[in-house]
Amino acid sequence: MQSLLNKKIVLGISGGIAAYKTPELARLLMQEGASVQVVMTQAAQQFVTPVTMQALTGNPVFTSQWDSSIANNMAHIELSRSADIILIAPSSADLMAKLSLGLADDLLSTLCLARDCPLLLAPAMNKQMWEHAATQRSVQRLQDDGSVLLGPASGTQACGEVGMGRMLEPHEIAEQVIAFFQKKVLTGKKVLITAGPTFEAIDPVRGITNHSSGKMGFAIARAALEAGAQVHLIAGPCELSTPLEATGKIIRTNIVSAKEMHTATLAATDCDVFFAVAAVADWGIAKPAKEKLKRQGKEAPSIEFVANPDILQDVAKTVKFKGGKSYPYCVGFAAESTDLEKHANDKRQRKGIPMIVGNIGPDTFGSDTNQLIVIDDSGSKKIAQAEKLHLARQLIQLVAKKI
Repeated sequence: MQSLLNKKIVLGISGGIAAYKTPELARLLMQEGASVQVVMTQAAQQFVTPVTMQALTGNPVFTSQWDSSIANNMAHIELSRSADIILIAPSSADLMAKLSLGLADDLLSTLCLARDCPLLLAPAMNKQMWEHAATQRSVQRLQDDGSVLLGPASGTQACGEVGMGRMLEPHEIAEQVIAFFQKKVLTGKKVLITAGPTFEAIDPVRGITNHSSGKMGFAIARAALEAGAQVHLIAGPCELSTPLEATGKIIRTNIVSAKEMHTATLAATDCDVFFAVAAVADWGIAKPAKEKLKRQGKEAPSIEFVANPDILQDVAKTVKFKGGKSYPYCVGFAAESTDLEKHANDKRQRKGIPMIVGNIGPDTFGSDTNQLIVIDDSGSKKIAQAEKLHLARQLIQLVAKKI
């Protein structure tokens, strides 16, 4: 699935050491299906060459507003008119100051002023330059004018100092560009998601868990962020990075056991939508051993189980109604080995929730793809096999219509 298929991106490069990351950014954008047209300032050419960018993108690189290769000699007009967005990475303090004041003395700044498409900026500069009052005034003016800032991040800088001003990594910028193009159907909404497995300790080194990778829950978190929501992700033990973390619109709470997930979830139910995606253990260990259980011949130790709290059902009990709608709108998940639709719908009715999503297929856990069946009062709807992020985006659109 290419998330930027047929999108035309003008990729501007201004002068800064972070320009070394831009070739990789161009590659990632093209990998997602975008056509990339590079425009470079004179200073940018001190860090990366037009030859490099032309070889990567397959398009001629424009560096001068006097370029006569365009028939009408108006590159600043022609390049911006065909673009879906202009993305500048890195965006230097100097360029941001010029753009904020409407100054246009080279091709890149001129086409930004003459554009009729959105402008996205990935700032990159020394921390003192970023924190300077003049730069912050530029940032505020740019945002007031509708420009979108991607970053910056805090980290080690080329000068050896540590602080804000570091350009986001190429994959982070690419993810935010993809997010920019998604429909903002959840703007202003709060979304709570549980994801991954839980781990029930038997003793300090052993426990009971399951094969959940967390991929579906994390995909829904990303899709919700792309749709404009504020997201709280409560994650069991899994090795997945936080989706779109650089946006600052996601809170991640890591837990281990079902009881910990229950506590964290019930404390966060002030939301519009709740996705109960986590594979929560139905039973825990009544009395986990404080020390490692030693093997005693061939006899297995006796383990007493106790029922864990039902997170989804307890959240459903907190639901409030306003204007004929329920808040939070609860979406359960069901993984069954037989009679999926029947068992899933039984679970939906038993827990008193409006929607449940069934995972179709035996290889759901750990896979990058899946099939879903969505069940609510109106019936059932199958969503065909696809990457989990693509499924998550479709599910977010369905839920957005419900709320």
